[in-house]
Amino acid sequence: MMEPKRKNAACKGRQATLDAPGGPQETPSPAPTSKAGPAGEVEPSGEAGPAGQSELGSDFARKFWEMDVDKEKFRNYYVIHEHKARRLHWDLRLEKDGVLKSWAVPKEPPAVENVKRLAVAVEDHPLGYGLFEGDIPDGNYGAGYVKIWDKGTYEPLDVKEGKWVFRIAGQRLKGKYCLVRLRPRPGDRSENWLFFKTGEMAPK
Repeated sequence: MMEPKRKNAACKGRQATLDAPGGPQETPSPAPTSKAGPAGEVEPSGEAGPAGQSELGSDFARKFWEMDVDKEKFRNYYVIHEHKARRLHWDLRLEKDGVLKSWAVPKEPPAVENVKRLAVAVEDHPLGYGLFEGDIPDGNYGAGYVKIWDKGTYEPLDVKEGKWVFRIAGQRLKGKYCLVRLRPRPGDRSENWLFFKTGEMAPK
């Protein structure tokens, strides 16, 4: 879901999963005046988050910025949304600095080593969006059905400009993964990365 961003590099990965009651398929859609944690519990409260950007400024998306969330419960949160928009894709999201850093992955994320997937950097998402499952209404950017494909936590091992090395502790994906930003080519309008599972001796 998101308009791509833009920018190059190379790559060189334990933590318990966040077990929502009833599993990931029962994660509730968040309410705009709720305080939520990644395990799916929703508590009353209400503090405004950042205002929207591009499609995140739509009426549908704005409620996620306006949610008050427990940032501690989202620390190192990891989620992948399966998104049936114009084209089926998967949205990888990793919590960092109080937002969900996000990449759109056109093919199913890899569960085995050295299967490389293109990952297109997109806008940061609000933490509350990490709980969302349901329909993005017609007329909104990314309209279509969204469900949680995997979730859990991640452990950052080596996170720097253009390279993330981290361990995923999800329900589908587990182990050491890498995101590496590709060198931009003439005419590129998006910031392209590679996303792949790697062994303990990561590539340099």
